[in-house]
Amino acid sequence: MRAIIKRDFKAYFNSPIAYVLIGLYMLLLGLFFNNFLGLGISDFMSEFVVSMGSTLIIIVTILTMRTLAEDKKNGTEVLLLTSPVRVTEIVLGKFFACFCVFLVMTAATLIFPLIVIIAGKPDIMLIICSYLGYILIGAVYISLGVFASSLTENQIIASIITLVSIFIIQNIGYLASFFSGFLNKAFLWISVLSRYLDFIRGIVDLTSIVFMLSYAAVFIILTVRVIERKRWSQG
Repeated sequence: MRAIIKRDFKAYFNSPIAYVLIGLYMLLLGLFFNNFLGLGISDFMSEFVVSMGSTLIIIVTILTMRTLAEDKKNGTEVLLLTSPVRVTEIVLGKFFACFCVFLVMTAATLIFPLIVIIAGKPDIMLIICSYLGYILIGAVYISLGVFASSLTENQIIASIITLVSIFIIQNIGYLASFFSGFLNKAFLWISVLSRYLDFIRGIVDLTSIVFMLSYAAVFIILTVRVIERKRWSQG
């Protein structure tokens, strides 16, 4: 698994994709940062981190579309499927390679809260909670993107599936408003975005952490099942 993580992680930085993504991400966040400068420090951090989460849908879509789809297109998927490496290790290797790139991008964004800390006296714990929620929701989105990439060899189709799926997940809480009683509570409970917003408010709940990790685990398991089916079909 380490070999897969190392190979795929290096592949991102051996091509322009990682640098373009980081540059695009920092540019978008820089624009958001400038727009929110007139707000109070606490409101500024809340709005800024929400903007980070909104921008993440575009970044994750581009970041994950090549994870498994590219192997199918290049024919290297056959080598992976016939190798002695377990399917779970292959999928986890792909996931963690993307996640490590995401962490590098996240580390780059620390420049913005650092500026706020120097300029004023923000709530440090609120910033930490916000970034924890951001990393967790990033893991959920990346796992979904890897799953989408396992369904097709076309990177564009994989990116569209990821984009639409994340959009649906983000709006589950909105769908709850159309129902009442049990269904309303059920939709709110499975809403990733509502839990992410709790972190931004400084509410750290172990249940939410386990929930978001479980959400990511479900998509990883589904990806394993998709690849295992292909492995068995190829003998």
